[in-house]
Amino acid sequence: MTRTLVLSALSAVMVALGGYVYLSMSQQVVSDQTRLPLMAVGAQETDESSDAAAADATAQEADTPEVMEMVEGSPDAPITVIEYASLTCPHCARFSQEVYPQLVENYVDTGQVQFVLREVYFDRYGLWAGMVARCGGPLRYFGIVEMMFEEQRDWVQGEPADVAENLRRIGRRAGLSDDQLEQCLSDNAMAQAMVTLSTEQSTADEIQGTPSFVINGELYSNMSYADFSELLDGMLADSQE
Repeated sequence: MTRTLVLSALSAVMVALGGYVYLSMSQQVVSDQTRLPLMAVGAQETDESSDAAAADATAQEADTPEVMEMVEGSPDAPITVIEYASLTCPHCARFSQEVYPQLVENYVDTGQVQFVLREVYFDRYGLWAGMVARCGGPLRYFGIVEMMFEEQRDWVQGEPADVAENLRRIGRRAGLSDDQLEQCLSDNAMAQAMVTLSTEQSTADEIQGTPSFVINGELYSNMSYADFSELLDGMLADSQE
């Protein structure tokens, strides 16, 4: 999913989350009490809601939850690959299925590359997916993300309530309980922290679309496994000189 205005999109997400607008999921799919963060890009806010959001945001500054960096591979690896990806991005799904497994087998598992996945949120479904993936903690995270990419065409279909339940099904198959999923998906403080961090990181690394890669500090666009392998092999050779 290439987006030249990724930072504008992220800003719109921040406005929506800052207003504490929620989606009530009261159909048969979930209980009346379940509420998920709603990123209604372009949503109108009243002065009262804006003031309330500002006051609430100030109160939460001192207790902002930590958003864990999701990492695979040895911290001593000579190369660090950071992927910026959206869980609703078709190009990211293709990378996950065609390139990522070979990178893990040939470079991450061999101790030559440390791989970091950073989520970018273009829409509310991508945020919800990230919240479910993180609900399993670092040990389950990458496995859940792989499932989401493999089944992306299916779980993104339908109304918001349908998508939420589709994500819950993936979470259950990964071993998460309904209580765990509800707690994660209703955690607005974590949702806002995730979007804030994503915005900061994407801005710092000048990300314009997904998937994008920062490899040992340099920005690269999407590429095939052959191109990735050639680049990594060259870096490894240089590190041994």
